[in-house]
Amino acid sequence: MDEPAVKPVRWIASSRDDLRDFPEAVRLRVGGALWEAQKGGRASWAKALKGYGGSGVVEIVEDHDGDTYRAVYTVRFEGFVYVLHAFQKKSKSGIATPKRDLDLIDSRLRRAEEDYKRWRASKTKAR
Repeated sequence: MDEPAVKPVRWIASSRDDLRDFPEAVRLRVGGALWEAQKGGRASWAKALKGYGGSGVVEIVEDHDGDTYRAVYTVRFEGFVYVLHAFQKKSKSGIATPKRDLDLIDSRLRRAEEDYKRWRASKTKAR
């Protein structure tokens, strides 16, 4: 039986550089979750981000040395995994994602959609 194609990862804005600043153990954990997404699955430690209508926008939360790190990706656009945001949660009050970060995720989700539309248009023109 043929293995499904591995979806490429596309990085929006500074998400790749931000992830590179995470501690190695956290990077490996996020990388494992992204690999699962690339293969069409979802890691058990990755959860749908509330407020985004289902499982198309996913959050990886990892605690390390008393700090919390988060990475957000989407699989809404066929054939790709878009990494939207990677950040260290600074707020000590509650577990909710700060509004500033949610606004950034919204903005980057729109950028991902634009990127996907451009890619689709280029494939249509190539035919």
